[in-house]
Amino acid sequence: MATARYSWGIDIGNRALKAIRLTHTATGVRIDDYDVIEHEQILSNAGDNRDSLVAASLSTFAAKHNLKSCSVAVGVSGQSSFARFIKLPPVERKQIPNIVRFEAIQQIPFPLEDVEWSYQLFETPDSPDVEVGIFAMRKELVARHIQHFMDVNMKISVVQMNPLAVYNAMQYDGRLGETAMIIDMGAENTDLIIADNDSVWLRSISIGGNSFTEALVKAFKLNFQKAEELKRQAGTSKYTRQIFQAMRPVFGDLVSEIQRSMGFFSSVRRETRIKKIIALGGTFRLPNLLRYLQQNLQLEIERMDGFRSGAPTDPKAAAGFNENLLSLASAYGLALQGASEGKVQSSLLPATIRRERMWKEKTKWFGTAAALMVAGTGIAYGSVYLSKAAGSDPELRQRNDQLLSQANTLSSEWNTVSSAGASDRDLITKLYEMTDYRTMWANLLRDIRACLPQPQEEVARGLLNWDADAVKSVERGKRNLAVIQELSSRYVHDISPILNDPDFRKYAGDSALPSSRGGGSTFGPPGGMMGMGGPMGMGFDGMGMGMDSTASSGSEPAKGYLVTARIITPNADGPKFVQDGFIANLLKISYPNDKSRRYIIPKAMIVSARPLKDDQQLL
Repeated sequence: MATARYSWGIDIGNRALKAIRLTHTATGVRIDDYDVIEHEQILSNAGDNRDSLVAASLSTFAAKHNLKSCSVAVGVSGQSSFARFIKLPPVERKQIPNIVRFEAIQQIPFPLEDVEWSYQLFETPDSPDVEVGIFAMRKELVARHIQHFMDVNMKISVVQMNPLAVYNAMQYDGRLGETAMIIDMGAENTDLIIADNDSVWLRSISIGGNSFTEALVKAFKLNFQKAEELKRQAGTSKYTRQIFQAMRPVFGDLVSEIQRSMGFFSSVRRETRIKKIIALGGTFRLPNLLRYLQQNLQLEIERMDGFRSGAPTDPKAAAGFNENLLSLASAYGLALQGASEGKVQSSLLPATIRRERMWKEKTKWFGTAAALMVAGTGIAYGSVYLSKAAGSDPELRQRNDQLLSQANTLSSEWNTVSSAGASDRDLITKLYEMTDYRTMWANLLRDIRACLPQPQEEVARGLLNWDADAVKSVERGKRNLAVIQELSSRYVHDISPILNDPDFRKYAGDSALPSSRGGGSTFGPPGGMMGMGGPMGMGFDGMGMGMDSTASSGSEPAKGYLVTARIITPNADGPKFVQDGFIANLLKISYPNDKSRRYIIPKAMIVSARPLKDDQQLL
């Protein structure tokens, strides 16, 4: 994608829209414009009006600035997005995308089709280790956010998490030569970013500038707006001591969360030591906050005094820019990525928008290539035609030759793109297949256990606490207790004949069971259900259950398992108790479309029942 001459980075915060524009120069990029537009109301207090407030701020911004031919990068909250950092095993470079996708499936707590996700490799020079950052956000959240920009005809090129945008800003400005913790405190949340030039680690905590304001609301019984004004005047108010006393618990909570994060980071990165803190966010204008952090964290705090790309040249604009400097780091980092200057280049921009943008940029060249493709003759005919049309004009011939070369290249690229990825798709399919059914048996056992009758409260409590008296408080024959004692399973390539056989019992009954042991039969055929144990009463051996593990239909065989169980219970109603309280529940199990289960239990019955001997009684 071609790099635009101008790049806007736009961060919509809780209080204001903040934006920075970078211009490409011969020596790099420079800041030539910025804007801060406060919302009519704080977004966290706006309720259902939040979207309209954001739309109003963006409309104001779009009306003030020329956005044509600009790259626009927008930020999303670190709190509402997802980040994981994983060290990759040594693999061939071309295999990394497949490994990362497999890790994304495992790590992201939503199906991949429900999220926008991307990744970034972090590599240290002279080190074979490769770390990957996997970043994701639910699709509906991304779509809702970028729709505001599309409503005012902004062409978005990048969607980035604000913490990563801040990392881009600090890394570009050369502030991460040694490991630093960046504390970017917003109104609602604080992003903690521990980073150096080659790696980054993120965490968001739910303490922000509003936390201090809320403390004043409670202490002085003020509304939010008046408490906010009091906080901003804390350094000059005659009630300074009382103000800071009211906010002291928030100071303490902030330090505790930072220390907790530093402790966790140190436990996973033992070789790394944090050397300094970089403080960002308008809340750090609060008097004594920096000093309090420095005293409690025992680290040097670096104060921001400007960006490497300078400030707007207009003196009035520069003054406002410097006043808002602490709040502009995210917008600056976004603009850097939009200008292709950020170290992190991952983006959560929906793939449909990326493809549409790329297609529009290539359309004129594909159109030229298509015009040269004549049925049955192709590019060769086009070459002859152009040669004749050029005649004896060398300049025209050269221009046409260049155009033809571009058309040939694009045609070749299109053929490559349209046929590429077959091997990768096969590998991804195989990786998916590796995860299919891997949790099936764990889920099946959990489902079977859930079908057991629920014992009386006294019995359950007694079993849990090894309290025989509590169990015996319910008469033995009346105890709603059934215990799974033994279980086996046998795979059957086509279980349909077994399920359809009227004499289903023979597959799991006494005839299929080995000789008796201790007055009752033990296991059934390899591949069955469960045996339950209890004190006195009836023992139910060889409970046969036919399980269709694929719930397939049509010409394909119905693969499945024959499951046999041994169950014992003290309940005097014996078979009826097990039939009504267990078998009936088993037959309700049906998950034909659940990838983690994908099974049904179409048939289950008691094969045999007999009294237990005295030496088999539990209580």
